[in-house]
Amino acid sequence: MTTHAAESGTESGPEQQSATFPYTRGCPFTPPPQYTEMVEEDVSQVTLTGSGLRIWTVTGYETIRKLLTDPRVSASRKHANFPFYFIAPPEYRTETSFIGYDGKEHASTRRKAALTFTNRQVQRLRPRIEEIVDEHIDKMLAMEPPVDMHRVFSLAVPMTVICELLGIPQDRHDFFIKHGTALLGGHSSTEERQAAIVEVNAYVEELIQLKKREPGDDLLSRAMADYEESGEAYTDRDLFNMVRLLMNGGHETTASQISLGTACLLENPDQLELLRNDKSLVKPAVEELVRIATIGDTAVPRVALEDIEIGGKVIPKGDGILCLGLAANRDPEVFPEPEKLIISRGSRKHLGFGHGVHHCIGADLARLELELVWSKLFDRIPGLKLAKPFLEIGRKEGAVIYGLWELPVEGW
Repeated sequence: MTTHAAESGTESGPEQQSATFPYTRGCPFTPPPQYTEMVEEDVSQVTLTGSGLRIWTVTGYETIRKLLTDPRVSASRKHANFPFYFIAPPEYRTETSFIGYDGKEHASTRRKAALTFTNRQVQRLRPRIEEIVDEHIDKMLAMEPPVDMHRVFSLAVPMTVICELLGIPQDRHDFFIKHGTALLGGHSSTEERQAAIVEVNAYVEELIQLKKREPGDDLLSRAMADYEESGEAYTDRDLFNMVRLLMNGGHETTASQISLGTACLLENPDQLELLRNDKSLVKPAVEELVRIATIGDTAVPRVALEDIEIGGKVIPKGDGILCLGLAANRDPEVFPEPEKLIISRGSRKHLGFGHGVHHCIGADLARLELELVWSKLFDRIPGLKLAKPFLEIGRKEGAVIYGLWELPVEGW
């Protein structure tokens, strides 16, 4: 795979070694140089940007898998040392999604949401998602190149899917894109994050009340009906959490993966040619592109509920932990030649969708969207190419969800 590590000029000098975490990647598909020493140690301590909190990082593939199934760690945002690497406003600690629940509370709430995310339910969406992908390719082709594919296509496709799922009107899409960027983009101030939370929360509460009064053929309305038919009680909190999780976890993540994955294929023409010639490779290609990009490298935070010993080191009770999937997804014992993009690899062992009880509930939906995007994009636009050198494209360094700020393309 073309990593551009040498061309990027990113070196691990004394200044970088003392820098606060998260560190800057060598290129979008290369771990930061500091990770080399951290991988050797497996368990390290770093200082978080913004908050200044001293926390632990874990890099080993097997270590992370064990830790994410260990009852001695908590996903709750309410802990004092929860590893936010920005100064978190109070709303971040109110646990507005079951990704921040533990134990029975998590299991109960997730089970309710899972009723709408079975693979069978997701596959029913295939025809409409195909239409959405084609519609947005049409929009891109109707524009004079170069076009910012990230804005016109990558952000728009998953946002359209999620908003249609939830019955959110088209004219509110930009509202959620704007606030999603404020929450997860990495450049927002505490005040901007807090304002985004307040505005999104207010809209979600209005939406839930609207669907109660006027149910439609959407996921939120069906979720209410499913809960009633199954005899499981639901609360406004359950519905609120599900909507917020979908808006944050089902939009920004998929958008970032579309742009990064597309750029990665364009930068690896041999692998792109294989994909063009053999459509059976699209599903394994999705897994490999999720692995190689690892957009949620810093999105798996935990807190130790008691002292935990790993490899001779003790993570004290109450300390924050980050499980670094970008390092784990480069483990050569699990992924031979891990630095290379090999679309036929197709391994689902990667940690791109997490692991354990908090494994991404929308993974099947994300996989379907990515499959349809990369099945159609290069067929419909065979001359697609980057409109500027890849390393000149702005990257979301320091963001909760890693990605590109833009993806200028041309070729039609």
